[in-house]
Parts: sequence; C-alpha cells; structure tokens
Amino acid sequence: MSNYKTVFFTLGVLQIILGISMMIPILAQYIYSEVDSSFIGGSIISIIFGILFFLTNLNHDKKLNLQQAFLLTALSWLSIAIFGSLPFIFSTLELSITDSFFESMSGITTTGSTIISNLDEAPRSILLWRAMLQWLGGIGIIVMAITLMPIMNVGGMQLFKISSNDSSEKLLPKSKEISLRLIYVYLSLTALCAVTYKIFGMNTFDSLTHSMTTIATGGFSNYNESIGYFNSLSIEISSMIFIILGSLPFIAYIKFLNGDRKILISDVQIRAFLKIIIFSIIILFIYLLFQNKDFSLINLRAIFFNVISILSGTGYVTGEFDGWGNFPLIFFLTLMFIGGCAGSTTCGIKIFRIQILYLFIVNQLKKIIYPKGVFIIKYDKNSVDDKFMASIISFIFLYLVIFFLITAFLSLSGLDFVTSISGAATSISNVGPGLGSIIGPNGNFSSLPEISKWILTLGMILGRLELFAILVLFLPSFWRN
Repeated sequence: MSNYKTVFFTLGVLQIILGISMMIPILAQYIYSEVDSSFIGGSIISIIFGILFFLTNLNHDKKLNLQQAFLLTALSWLSIAIFGSLPFIFSTLELSITDSFFESMSGITTTGSTIISNLDEAPRSILLWRAMLQWLGGIGIIVMAITLMPIMNVGGMQLFKISSNDSSEKLLPKSKEISLRLIYVYLSLTALCAVTYKIFGMNTFDSLTHSMTTIATGGFSNYNESIGYFNSLSIEISSMIFIILGSLPFIAYIKFLNGDRKILISDVQIRAFLKIIIFSIIILFIYLLFQNKDFSLINLRAIFFNVISILSGTGYVTGEFDGWGNFPLIFFLTLMFIGGCAGSTTCGIKIFRIQILYLFIVNQLKKIIYPKGVFIIKYDKNSVDDKFMASIISFIFLYLVIFFLITAFLSLSGLDFVTSISGAATSISNVGPGLGSIIGPNGNFSSLPEISKWILTLGMILGRLELFAILVLFLPSFWRN
C-alpha cells in the first residue's frame, strides 16, 4: 500500500474539507432553530477519518502515476458520497443507509434524483447540504476533467489534446493556475445566479441553494414542485440562462478571460449545443401544435424550460410533461443521452462526441461512394486521429451497453418498463427525474426497492466519471506492475 500513499493522503484532505463544509449547515441549524446533532456527528466522523488518512500517509512522494490517478478519481467520489451521507443518516428524516447513500450519491454526482418525499417540510440544514453536495460535485468534476482526466486519457477534455497546437496545458502554464481560474469562474457564476434569483423574488435561502444546484446543473430543489413552485417567468428565464452557462465548457471562460472575446460564439461545441436546444424546441412545438390544433393550448414556457433542463441534465421541472404524449417522452429520453459540452458540469455522452461520431459516419459514407478517396476527419480545424476516433466509438458503445444492462437489472428488480428504462437513462446521464408516474417529474425514488436504488447509484457514479475511470479498476492487468 506504500505505493498509494499519495492517493490516501489526498482522500484524507478531501474528508477534512468535507467535514469542515458540514459546519455551514450547522450554522443554518442555529439560524433556523433546528435542534439535532446530524451535522455535528457527521462532521466529527469525517474529520477524524480525514486526519487518520492524512497523518498515516504524511510521508508520500507527492506524485501520481496513471494507476494512482484512476484509483484516486474513483475513490474521491465514492468516499465523499459515503461520508456525505452521514448527515442524512443522523437527521430527523429517519432515512435508511440505502436512502441516505442514494441521496448523497445523487448530490455529489449532480444527478438530482431524490428519495425525500416531502421537501417542503424538510429541515433547512438538510436542503442546504443537498445543494452543497451538488455544488461541490459540479466544481469537482470540472477541475478533474481539465487537470486530471487528460493525464488518464479519459473524459471529455482529451478533446483539447487532439492537436499539439491546442492543448489545455498551453492555456495556462500550470494545472494549479487553471484550477484557480476555474474556481473563480464557478464562484462568480454562482454568486451572479444567486443575486438574480433574489432580485426576481426568491428569499435569501432559496436563492442561495438554487444558485448552487443551477450552476452545477444538478437540479435539487427545496420544493416538491421544483422551480414550478415559484410560478415566475422571470425566475424560469434566469434559471434557463444560468443552466446554459453551466453547460458550456469552462475552458471557454478561461479563454475569454485571457482575451478571446469571440470564444463563446465561435466554439463548435457551444454552437452545436445551442442549435440542439433550438431544434428540440421547434420539434416539440410542431408536434404539440398538430396534437392540440390550438396555439393557445401550447405551453411554450414549459417547452423551453424542460428542453434546456433535461438536455443539460439539470432535471428542474416546471410542470408535468408526461401528459404531452408518447413522442415527447421518447424525445426527452434521447436528450438525456446527449448532455452538454465537455468540460462543463453536465453529463451524458457530450456534444463533441456526438459531433465527431457524425463526422465519422459521413466519412464512412464518402468512402463507400468514393472507394479510392482519402478523407480526413477534422473537428474544429484539428485532425482526429484513429486512436481518438476509436475512444469515441468505444465510449458511446459502452455507454449504450451499460444503459441496457442497468435497464435489464432494474426490470429484474421488479420495476415496470418505463420506470426501468427512464431510471437507467437518468442515472447514467445524471439527469434527475425519470419518466412515468413513479419517478416522473412530480414523483421521486423513495418507493423503489432497495436493490433498485443500489443499481441506480452505480449508474450515477459510472456516468459521472465517464465510465472508463471506474471500469478500468476491474481489469486484472490494471493492477499489474
């Protein structure tokens, strides 16, 4: 285990930070007169374990090899989910270990699926902790995607390594400097979102918690009706704007701060993401228009909001869309898979992978028409080599295989087809609500069998960490020196 001292040292630091973070909900308990020891107990346990990991691995080499980087990535999310579940276990909600872990994993992976039935009456401290978990998970995956995952050659940010002329390392000289810039952008967007929500009618607590879950594209809300509770057009427009901002590649913000003022409109991922939003809204509008035959019956506001929320994996809802018919359900299921841009807080397959897969298919069709022709796949003026192309195809194939496997296991656990297939999609794509009467927009996951919840939590972490970062740990060859 001496080879892994750096891994456990880092885990210790993370646990200490997590334990200290629990003191913020303790302050909320004092403000809102909530008397219980849920966060005190959770904080003490987290800090003690963190200190033990820290001290026992103090003499480490301060370097991460490829093997250790993979292990650290997986254990970081897993350990935070475990210790992050302690306040739920100790709370007055009387949640089981399964439910507590499910809620914690849903938070840290920014999924947004919940097992809490009556959010309106839940303790403020618990609501704040749920929002904090999603916020920490959002910034965590961005920093990891840009500074750590390129080293491992997994995740979305290998996009910036397609060409030697445009790599993430050249944006700023050091990973530490990149991370600091990312944190600055993340904090700024969160603060701006909170102020905007406050201006348009949310109270201070709601504006704070919802700003964290909005920028993290997590979707946890303080109310059963989600954003629909406020019934405010201004709040919904604000939410859509900041969800989109959280769905854009954060590396683009760094480029913007470095002087590239056109990056937010010239980036191929961003343009494609916005086009998909517009296209999806038009498709649903046309469908509902033909269905209702009356323009006045079409809720444009709901169409706009739900498309943006589901595509980004946020999972906020403003109303029941199950009544729109079968086609919108299938359409929303497709949007769940797509997700947002690489290097953002979103999950799913990611825009750039869809784009490159499309270019690959077009290229194959050209080779059929012109067998002797030589065609080079270019993405954003960079050539896509065979190795990178293979990683894209492998990821998408594996993504779909795991989706079908999760669906099958959920069906075997006793769930109906709609709940199984949408539950699998929402877990691996980290979206939040599923489809149907049980886990749909106005439902929750509390009534599911325990085995189903464990299957879903596995799907959450697999989707959050881009599959390979978890699955590679189960290869015997990975552990051979």
